[in-house]
Amino acid sequence: QSTWGEVVKGFGRGSKQLGIPTANLPSQHVIDSLPTGFRKGIYFGLAQVPRLCGGHGDIHHMAMSVGLNPYFNGHTLSCETHLIHEFPQDFYGEELRVLIIGYLRPEFNFSCADDLIAAIHTDISEASQFLENMPADEMKSLVQNYFTSQS
Repeated sequence: QSTWGEVVKGFGRGSKQLGIPTANLPSQHVIDSLPTGFRKGIYFGLAQVPRLCGGHGDIHHMAMSVGLNPYFNGHTLSCETHLIHEFPQDFYGEELRVLIIGYLRPEFNFSCADDLIAAIHTDISEASQFLENMPADEMKSLVQNYFTSQS
């Protein structure tokens, strides 16, 4: 499953409140691009911001939340992608391409921010492990079939 869109400003909680930056895609676009029955939760995969990195659009591992953000009493479906890469600056307005490879867990509510932050760090670690252990030929095929064909 894949989705893409222009990175928009979210509520500012990822970087500022949680210390975990996310790239947010417009909610309606996400809803329209997901298949019927797509379940809310935490996913992992690959992501690309095509115009960054000198125009080469390097591909990065990612963890992504698709859901209502129950800890923050959210009522609108959102798609928040954490690219497992350190970017020197924000990239609002840039295109973000996301390829979902697997499912980590359902969306949960948490009793405190520290528990939420710990869970997100665990999600990022598990996403990295899954992706690092993926066979090279399978990873290459995914990259060629999705990211190369989109260029």
